[in-house]
Amino acid sequence: MITLNERLKIVSNYITPGKLVDVGSDHAYLPIYAIQQHICDTAIAGEVIKGPFQAAQKNVAANELRDVIDVRLGDGLSVINSDDKVNSITICGMGGPLIAKILNEGQSKLNTHPRLILQSNIQTQSIRTMLQQLKYEIIDEIIMEEKGHIYEIVVAEFNENLRQLTCEELQFGPILLTTKNAYFYKKWQRELSALVKIKSHLNEQQHKERLNELNADIAVIERVLKNDN
Repeated sequence: MITLNERLKIVSNYITPGKLVDVGSDHAYLPIYAIQQHICDTAIAGEVIKGPFQAAQKNVAANELRDVIDVRLGDGLSVINSDDKVNSITICGMGGPLIAKILNEGQSKLNTHPRLILQSNIQTQSIRTMLQQLKYEIIDEIIMEEKGHIYEIVVAEFNENLRQLTCEELQFGPILLTTKNAYFYKKWQRELSALVKIKSHLNEQQHKERLNELNADIAVIERVLKNDN
């Protein structure tokens, strides 16, 4: 039986029954775990790099799951075929801009409106912005820490009539803004400290425009951290 780290275990809690597509599947740990735990029935493990693709094939074979997990070599959502009835898509362990790019380039593959479970390492705002464009509503968000790194997980479902998020909701997360756990404060205190440090190295005359941007960003973060819900 496969064991997962805490981050991927949380992701697995949001996978729906039916067919899972795991993009950037690496060693196919998540699809194998999801099948073994009877979370989904079948899965596609997609990988663009040959080494991890071959590792995924070996792991699937070693766990005797070749009849229910299809390991495919391809970029992003291109691993999904027109006859695949996909229920959930997971994209984990990447930066927010890359996840957003994968969704944007593969949006024609979302015609069955699968649930999206997206775990970003940085810049989750890019994901939220793309979800708005794709008419996907954020139904849950998790912020957590593992081995000194803070991660965000965004879960979204298609909604033709979704509400447009505010600038603050796009930046901080509509659900995370209402919960604000210790990891939320830790992440944004770090971001605030980094901005203040950058600001301290700029010259008021030479970098006036950049300083104005930094002051605006700092003010937003300070307001959100101060404003307890």
